[in-house]
Order: sequence, then C-alpha cells, then structure tokens
Amino acid sequence: MSRSWDQSRALFERAGKSLAGGVSSPVRATSPVPLYFSSGCGARLRDVDGNEYIDYQLGWGPNILGYCHPRMVEAMRVLAERPYNYGAQHELEIAVAERIQSSVPCAERVAFTSSGSEAVQLVQRLARAFTGRPLILKFEGHYHGWMDSVLHSHHPGAAQTGPREKPNVVRESAGQVANSTDNIVVAPWNDVGLLERLLAQNSGKVAAVIMEPILCNSGCLMPRPGYLQKARELTTRHGALLIFDEIITGFRVALGGAQSHYGVIPDCATFGKAVGGGLPLSVVGGRKEILEQMFTRGVVFGGSFNGNPTSLTGANATLEELARDGGAAIQRANHTGERLRAGLQELSRRQNIPLQVTGFGAALCLHFTRRDELWEYRDILDDDRERLRRFAFLAMEEGVIVVPDGRMYLSIVHDDRDVEETLAAFGRVFARL
Repeated sequence: MSRSWDQSRALFERAGKSLAGGVSSPVRATSPVPLYFSSGCGARLRDVDGNEYIDYQLGWGPNILGYCHPRMVEAMRVLAERPYNYGAQHELEIAVAERIQSSVPCAERVAFTSSGSEAVQLVQRLARAFTGRPLILKFEGHYHGWMDSVLHSHHPGAAQTGPREKPNVVRESAGQVANSTDNIVVAPWNDVGLLERLLAQNSGKVAAVIMEPILCNSGCLMPRPGYLQKARELTTRHGALLIFDEIITGFRVALGGAQSHYGVIPDCATFGKAVGGGLPLSVVGGRKEILEQMFTRGVVFGGSFNGNPTSLTGANATLEELARDGGAAIQRANHTGERLRAGLQELSRRQNIPLQVTGFGAALCLHFTRRDELWEYRDILDDDRERLRRFAFLAMEEGVIVVPDGRMYLSIVHDDRDVEETLAAFGRVFARL
C-alpha cells in the first residue's frame, strides 16, 4: 500500500528553515517520515495529507487516555475560561497530590514539576542531601533524562560498554562535561550478584540506586523474578536510597505503578508521561522526611510552572478516569496489549520471522532477534536494527505508527477492532519483510 506524504514533506522542508533540525525534539527526526498531524480521536491520528493511522506512539507515552477523550476535552474547556498559571497556590494542587498519595505506595509527600528530566534532578539532589553521600548507581540502558548529571550508559555501543563486572561510565552527548562521570557508578541490570558487589565496593559512598523497574527505554525488558525485592534489601542494608524511575510505568502497568504491581516500595519515585494525560507534568513522590528537605535542610528546587493549573487539570481528569472502578481502564489496556502481543508472536512464527515481543500489555517492544531471552541492555545489542527500521516504514504505509525504537504504547481506548486491524496490517508487513 502506498501513501502520499507530500504535505508532511513540504512542511518539514519549511520547518528546516526556522526550527533547528526541523523538529522540536531530535528523537522525532528518527521517524521513517516526519509526519505532521492535523487531528486525532481515540486511538487514531490523521495527518495533513489525510492519512489515518492506528497510533501506538501516544506522543511517546503520555496520551494514556488516547486523543480527545471526552473527560479531558471537558476539563480543558472549563480551564479555558480561567487563569492558566498563578505562580502561587490553588486547591487543585492538593487534590491531585491526594489522588497520587491514594494510589502510589511510596508517596507520603509529592512535588510537581514539568518534565521527567527535572524530576530526576530533584530526586538525586534529595538523595545526596539525605544520605550525605556523593554517588548515584544506575544501570546500563536505563534512561533518566538528558541532563549532564545522569545521561550515562543509556545506549552505549558494544565497544564502549567495557567489562560486564565493572562497566564503563559512558557519556552520551557531545558537550557533556567530562567530570559528570565522577559521581556515577554503572551496573548491568537484573544481576543481583553484581549489584551486591558494586554496593560493597563503594560502601558508604552510594546515595541512591536508581532504576526503571521495568526497562522501558531500552526494549521494555522485565525484571527477573525477585530482582526488585533483592534490590530493596541490598539498598537498605547498605544505607542507600532506592529510587524507581516510573516516568513510563507509573499509572500504566498499574494504577500505583510498578511498585504497586510488584509490591516493592522504593524510598522515592519519579513519574511523568501518563500522569498528565498529555499535558506537561512530572512528579516526585517519596518518604516525608526525604521530600521535606526542601524546607528543612535547604535543598533548592523551583520552577515558574510547577503545579500550574493547566497541567494539573489534565492530571486530575486523567487520574479520575484511571482510578474509576478500581483501575479497570488500565487493566483493560494491559489485557488488550497482551492480545496484541500474542497475535504478533503467532504472526512472526507463521511467517518464520525471528521476533521477540517484550514488556507488559500497555508498553510493548518489538525485537528482531534470534535470542530466546532478553534480560539486560547488552542482550538487545544483537537486535536487527535495519529490519526494525524497514518494519516501521512499512507499518506506516499500512496505517500503523510505532515508536521508531520498536516500542508500542496502548491507551485505555485501544480496542479489539484496533488489535484486529493492526494484526492484519502487520501480517502484510511481515510478508513484505
């Protein structure tokens, strides 16, 4: 099937004369074609050329309610007649914080900001102030934002990683200061023995261990059974805080995030994407005595847009919808995603295409690989990236959009019809592959 993208290509050419690179975020330039969208409803998007797509990008994750959900539309309509930002207190801050408290086990106190990267900066600063220690231990493949202090070993090449027993700390960006590596320790994920060894080797120096409890940013890899529980035990024993980066898993794998799903309570957690339902919002939740350091111990934090009514209106509507009937909507999204995963695996088996579909229902990832198991970042270095690139382009031609790295996010409004049409489209794509 061939689609015309002439208008999108013309707009991209125009954008290149004013926007750096023609896009507002460099990762968007990795799309097979730089599509420009004009509208969307439910799980579907329409581009400026009139093409319709079943969308599994969801704005790279935030649009958990899909597009133009009636509850969100009404909330934004009411907001339109009110101030968008006060730079001061308003009751909605309390209401949204209370909703988060009621769902997220670790959230004795909550702080709002605008992006996941900001939330991670705050939680690192809080951890260092609370423990009096300098080091943050992170894991290969885990992404915690684009700022200098934490953009390390997210996507290093195989030649950069170093020995598995003591991985290199790899800077990910040109212009990143060299000494940004001084306070970082990197470990392979999902290996209890190595985590224990690295904590012992840096005894008394590690302020916090930070991880994505499900490794969504590098292939949607799941924790080994018991790994999160053991990480909780080890951090407690070594006097380090445990931080879950739930920017993606929060309000997606379960209403209370991965910590609720697995029954492992971190000291602090960061949230973003789904929590705002498409509006720019991130959250730090954690133990009272840790977060209150902003007022008791001089931990500096600020932001003109922190807790603004616009973002919190979106969050309030989103969290109310997600919490309805005990979180039935999230359960339904994950069930729909599992149907899609099973169908994809069956399609690939029938057409003899080596494919692993990892993750959980509402956040899946496609790996063109002959490996039987994928547990850590180094396992996905064997993925056939060229085949994935070709797949994403053919899927767009068939009217399905996935994240360029193979991720597929499902909203609460993706339904059986979407799954059936997606599987039919992917069947045609696999035949062409």
